[in-house]
Amino acid sequence: MTATHRLVGLEPGNLLAFLALLGTLRALEARVPDWRPRVHWDGAPLRPVLTLAAAASQEDVVREVAGGCADLARDHDFAGASDLTFDRQRARVLLAEASDHPRRAALLDALFTDGALKDDGRIIASPLCAMFGQGHQHFLTRLAEVPKGVLPKGLAKKRNPPDLNAPGKIAEALFAPWARTDGTDSFRWDPAEDRRYALRFADPSTDPGRTVHGANRLAAIGLAALPGAAVERRGRTRFLTLGTTVDGKGGIELRWPIGRIPMSLGALRAVIAHPALAKSPPDRSALARLGVVEVRRARRISVGKYFNFTQAEALVPE
Repeated sequence: MTATHRLVGLEPGNLLAFLALLGTLRALEARVPDWRPRVHWDGAPLRPVLTLAAAASQEDVVREVAGGCADLARDHDFAGASDLTFDRQRARVLLAEASDHPRRAALLDALFTDGALKDDGRIIASPLCAMFGQGHQHFLTRLAEVPKGVLPKGLAKKRNPPDLNAPGKIAEALFAPWARTDGTDSFRWDPAEDRRYALRFADPSTDPGRTVHGANRLAAIGLAALPGAAVERRGRTRFLTLGTTVDGKGGIELRWPIGRIPMSLGALRAVIAHPALAKSPPDRSALARLGVVEVRRARRISVGKYFNFTQAEALVPE
């Protein structure tokens, strides 16, 4: 028996949605490996389709994904560090402590290495880290708390605070168009978080902004699927994760495949790592053999003191 589920909430051009998809696969593989989750993209509008080797209902999927998130969230402990701003010695200590814990080591490998340092001796953070304390936004604090459903201070003070770990939050992320009604912490991966004054009728500084908590929870879990390494680009040492590249002007971009053939998380990661994906334009013949019909590209941009990610454009292989 098998089951398929169309993940209508996960738009193909949204980085937060793609990371949430990775998190969904990680959570299911950790929680119910016998389901053998696979994903491909289909339909109009284009959305990922989850295929399972089990007669699992939508409610079953939501329950097991939520449980898998809770299991994997235990690895999100950063010894009190708030941001990716520490030095090589502390980086080495954290990496050494995780050496006997594969899942935790995978998470740290996606965040930093002791082999890529700034001129001041501090680590170069993952290109997916979009905050370093600006506006009291602390990346590691959020990466530790969001997957565990820790309530932000404003919500914790409410008489009837929401349960951020409720399966319904996962359902809102996967199986419904995003309403963005949650006043919870996020990671600036959603293009909708680029709220510049020039693009809005009212001053965004007075608007707290809303997000999809379940998507951020899944994306935080999915981050560990994109390990990084120190590389030399344009005469500089950088830390780049799987799928990230440096463009001709030194900017950061992230690419991911849109495939028509069901892929496991391992297969999807292998395709992301394929050199044909990073070519400009992508290599049509090589990607076609992998079942890839389209490549999406999001760019990291600097908006004042913040980083954001653009809506991903479609790159049609040539």
